[in-house]
Amino acid sequence: MFGRSGKKGNYAYTVARVKAKKSTLMKEDAYSKMLMMSLPEISRFISESGYQKEITELTGKYVGVDLIEHATYTNMARLFRGILESSEGELKDMIAADLERWDIWNLKVILRGRSYGLSSDEIKEDLVPAGSLDVAHLDKLMSFETDDEVISAYAKMEEIVFPQEVLAEYRETRNLAVIEDFLDKVHFENLLVSVVPNSRPKRLFQDFIRNEIDITNLETILKLKKEGISGDDVMNYYIPGGKQIDKKLATQLANAESISAMANDLAQLDFYEDIKEALDDTNSLRDIVAALTKYHSDQARTFSHLYPLSVIPIVDFMIHKENEVNNIRIIARGIESGLDKEIIKGLLVV
Repeated sequence: MFGRSGKKGNYAYTVARVKAKKSTLMKEDAYSKMLMMSLPEISRFISESGYQKEITELTGKYVGVDLIEHATYTNMARLFRGILESSEGELKDMIAADLERWDIWNLKVILRGRSYGLSSDEIKEDLVPAGSLDVAHLDKLMSFETDDEVISAYAKMEEIVFPQEVLAEYRETRNLAVIEDFLDKVHFENLLVSVVPNSRPKRLFQDFIRNEIDITNLETILKLKKEGISGDDVMNYYIPGGKQIDKKLATQLANAESISAMANDLAQLDFYEDIKEALDDTNSLRDIVAALTKYHSDQARTFSHLYPLSVIPIVDFMIHKENEVNNIRIIARGIESGLDKEIIKGLLVV
């Protein structure tokens, strides 16, 4: 699906559009203000900060946190699809490959929702049509009676081939993680293939992707270790293609007795200093993930300034837009649950 078009792409036009949108992203002081607000006040505040259309559309259907979450996701999906639809050539190939993560997200939501007995309307509420598959495609997927039919239709839409051993294991175990793990690996493979490294900005973007693979692998290892899973069971989820965490290092990390026991191995990573404090055994996994996300966002921002007429500023905007949406949702959920404001603040990526 994510082949190479041979056409250079409309970088100047798309970057100019994205630059205008990036200027509207919330600043750190906006989150400080929201921390002092009630949920209705947050809804009004974000309505005045770029989410008015979605808040207006969804008011009456949702209230409170649900309104805020659906409005922010809908807004983000529209923005990302707008960027994809306005881009051309090799630029469109790279953006489509990057946004494939949302197609995979949606398939996961559909399959998970069906396994929990949710209706199509209930599942639809959690879909984010920000990738190549629009609402019509997602409705088509939800129309099939069996999960096997859903997976087969998705494969045709995305032009991917599920290995027979993956399908056989899924049919035998009905463990959705088998399908999800395969798709996550395919996503990064497609993303790397979409980039023709014939210029410094594209080579830098490839390194950026490979760093993201490292971050994803490290998050997976840490998450499974927190759950008491280690060794080969962890390595089943290892995604190849990273820049620093190769299979040997991943195996060492997976076999470590604790997070603190990983210190010497982790110290060799370029981003170790950025996450060292969060890696303390007393911290929660979400603290570590927040540190990794912040590192990834800072890296995108730095690279986007170096090469302003490339795909990197576009990806940088999409990362920061997703961070904005996640920050709003974290604040709303935190306030609803009565979480201490300092704890909420510590979870934000700014």
